[in-house]
Amino acid sequence: MRSIWLFLGALPLTCLCAYAQGPARIMTVNGPIAASEMGSTLIHEHLLVDFIGADKIDSSDWKIHEVVPVVMPYLIQIRNLGTKTLVECTPSYLGRDVRLLKKLADESGINLITNTGYYGAVDNAYIPEHAFRETAEELAIRWIGEWENGIDGTEVKPGFIKIGVNPGSLSPLHKKLVTAAAITHLKTGLTVASHTGPSLPAFEQIDLFEQQGVAPDAFIWVHAQNEKDKTKHVQAAQRGAWVSLDGISDTNLDTYLDFLLYIKSHNQLHRVLISHDAGWYRPREENGGNFRPFTTIAEKFIPLLKRNGFTEQECHQLLVENPANAFAVETKRLR
Repeated sequence: MRSIWLFLGALPLTCLCAYAQGPARIMTVNGPIAASEMGSTLIHEHLLVDFIGADKIDSSDWKIHEVVPVVMPYLIQIRNLGTKTLVECTPSYLGRDVRLLKKLADESGINLITNTGYYGAVDNAYIPEHAFRETAEELAIRWIGEWENGIDGTEVKPGFIKIGVNPGSLSPLHKKLVTAAAITHLKTGLTVASHTGPSLPAFEQIDLFEQQGVAPDAFIWVHAQNEKDKTKHVQAAQRGAWVSLDGISDTNLDTYLDFLLYIKSHNQLHRVLISHDAGWYRPREENGGNFRPFTTIAEKFIPLLKRNGFTEQECHQLLVENPANAFAVETKRLR
């Protein structure tokens, strides 16, 4: 723990103070906006993903002018349904392309949020070679650099940290990723969204965050729906973490309704995030492959919630208030 603070003390103070004063802010690909301007938000979606692997991925394998016409109708569709912001969760070495995202944001009018960090899930297939040998502090310097200087030579800055771990107990490499994310959070105030799934690695990550002095409300437990024991969702929420139920589709609405009814019955709705984990353009398939729209929540799930006793205010909390609180750029230290 002491080494972490020594490391932080050796870095410039420029972003320790980011957004320390004034109203909460969100970082989009077009710069900061007030959290109050975020509006109805989808917190876990993808616009382009390339699963070829960290050692082979090359952004020249897709052309922005070919991707935009395929993706744009889906953004216009959700804009017309009232969505104002979409959190694009594709990490580096998996197809993150901030030039593409900025063009899509500019032409659609949707706020898009991108990320920094590395994705260790799927047995590290999307981890770059240097991450295996570098320390957590060295990885954090890379991620902090994207916050301070922009991503890939652009002025686009990340709005959160995206990492991923395997479903079992954390490996040494994944502990390093989590530690790097904690360091980066303390320096930038960016929330950490971790592809996780089951509760075992989720609670190990929360514990590790606390060991580094980071409060659980800086942590989003991504794909929490993969943990079927609803009591674990409540326990994580009670500790202060964000519980992300982000695989909503036309075929599983009742399952997600049950999750939310249980969480609501334990007064933890204020710690829940919902989304589709839908999309996305696939560069190696004809015309980008089969793109799943982002419309189920607005068209089917919210009406289902209302038919089952959820109020307008509770739906507003899920789609507007909780995302604004979760993604506000603010350092959250353990007290």
